[in-house]
Order: sequence, then C-alpha cells, then structure tokens
Amino acid sequence: MSDAAASSRLRLTYREACKQALRQALIEDPRVFLMGEDIGRYGGCYAVTKGMLEEFGEERVRDTPLAESAIVGAGIGAAMVGMRPIVEVMTCNFSLLALDQIVNGQFAVPLIIRMATGGGRRVAAQHSHSLEGWFAHIPGLRILTPATVEDARFMLLGALRDPNPVLIFEHVMLYNIEDDLDPGVRAVDIDRAKIRRAGRDISLIAYGGGLPKALGAAALLSKQGIEAEVLDLRVLRPLDTAAILESVSRTRRCVIVDEAWRSGSISAEIGMRIAESAFFELDAPLRRVCGREVPMPYAAHLEDACLPQPEGIAEAARELVSPS
Repeated sequence: MSDAAASSRLRLTYREACKQALRQALIEDPRVFLMGEDIGRYGGCYAVTKGMLEEFGEERVRDTPLAESAIVGAGIGAAMVGMRPIVEVMTCNFSLLALDQIVNGQFAVPLIIRMATGGGRRVAAQHSHSLEGWFAHIPGLRILTPATVEDARFMLLGALRDPNPVLIFEHVMLYNIEDDLDPGVRAVDIDRAKIRRAGRDISLIAYGGGLPKALGAAALLSKQGIEAEVLDLRVLRPLDTAAILESVSRTRRCVIVDEAWRSGSISAEIGMRIAESAFFELDAPLRRVCGREVPMPYAAHLEDACLPQPEGIAEAARELVSPS
C-alpha cells in the first residue's frame, strides 16, 4: 500500500462505525427513524447513538418505554405504512419479550432490529446470551452478524434495501475494536460469507465475536506450521452454504466456532450441511468449539472458561491436522 493510500484510510472503532451507518441512513432517507430504550438522552447502552438526539431531534431519535413488544410492534406498524424504522433492542435476551412480533409475520416488512449479543462483559447470565442461532431458524428473517469495522459501517445500509425484516446482532466485545476503514468502500455484500485469512490445512468457520478468536487461533497455529483458513459467515440466514463447502473442500478439515450453546446451535446446522454435501471431501471428523452448556457465570475466570477462546480453538484444530 502506498503512503498516500495508507494516510487516506480512516481509523474507527466498531462503535463509531455503527454510529456512522445510522447517521448516513438518517441523512439520506427522511423515512428512517430510530427508536429504542435509552437511545436518545442517555445515548444508548453501548453509546452507539450518543449525540444523535441533539443532531436529529426527538421525531427521529425516539426514546421508548421498557416494553420490547410495544417497541417492535410500533416499528412493524411504521414499516407497513412506508417508514423505515431502525429499532434497537438493548440486549438480545430482551428480544424474547417481542418474539411474537418478530416471528409471526406473514408480510414483507422493511424493519431493522439491532441488538447486542454475546458474553465477555462480566454481566452474568441475564445479558450474555447468544441467541442469533435461534432467530436463524425462522423463515423470512435475514440475520446479520457484522464482525469487522467495515461490516459494522456498511451492513446496515445494505439491510435498509431489504424489503424483509433484518436482525443485526452486534457482539458486545466488538464495540471497542479499531480498524482502518478504506474510504473507497461504499457497500458490502450482505449475502456472502468472506474469507478473512487464507489457509490450506483446516477451515475455521466463525461469525460475530467468534471471528477475532478464530483469527487468534489461526495465528497460534501458524507458529506451528499449520495454516488455517478463517471464514467469516457474516450472514446466518440465509447461510452462504456454497462458501462453507468451498472452504472445507479446499482444506478438508473444519472447526466451527460458535459462542452459543452447543445443543441446537447454528454450528450444528453448519456441520450437518457439510456432512450432507461434502462428507467425502473430509480427511478428519468435524469439530465444534461452542459455549459451555450452562448459564453464564459472573466470575471472570468462569466466564472465560465458558466461552470459546483462541487456545481452545487452536487445540481442536491441531488434533484434526496432526492426530496423535
């Protein structure tokens, strides 16, 4: 990269990238408005909407009561009459209070629901769920899991063009990460997975907060002569099955990283699709590294033990590449 190109890149946090996406949406389309708990005067639980009430006013940045079913229901109604609401549900476990509104639609509704997901913030079981796999079970929904600053900046804008409901899961441990944003990028693909690191020996398939851990595991493996390919799913529904099968057919081994509970997880669906369509391409059994099957504990060392970590992912991969 030339010095000029490097200097033109803008360094952002994931949080600021989310904020810029929301600002662009509000500026470019008068039908767009935001609504959710504490998003206005407080600036959002994760400070994504801080300052936006002052910039855009109460008509377009709407604080709501603590009533998720009412928030999502109002968003659905507004979308049905031509508005483009972006609803924030503070944490994904609160979305269960609006499950009937989210799940039981029969019409195209251009509604976006943003919600924080995942563990790592020492808040114990109540706000550490990873429920994106639950929603990926539901026809008619698009499930996005931006894991990079670039995707955080541009996935929402792509979602605004979708006539169907889009749920965007933002992992809580990504808000403070930083990266350079290429000013030449104006859009990202919200249909396709993306290879974040090329490799020949094994595929590490991850999404959301699992992506930096999979990349960390790949770095550990590289020191031992094992080159892991890291595939960022980015979209959980519809799954980019073709990209998954292409990667696994190329490396012939696979570890799926999923912070959610193992039973009934999206990792189980991915593993079954590989087994159905690429079984004879495999040189080793499929392996998953998932969250422990327990409610999330509060103590830091116990929380770490319950979540996938780079060392555990690397160990699972080593066992497949170099079985004892």
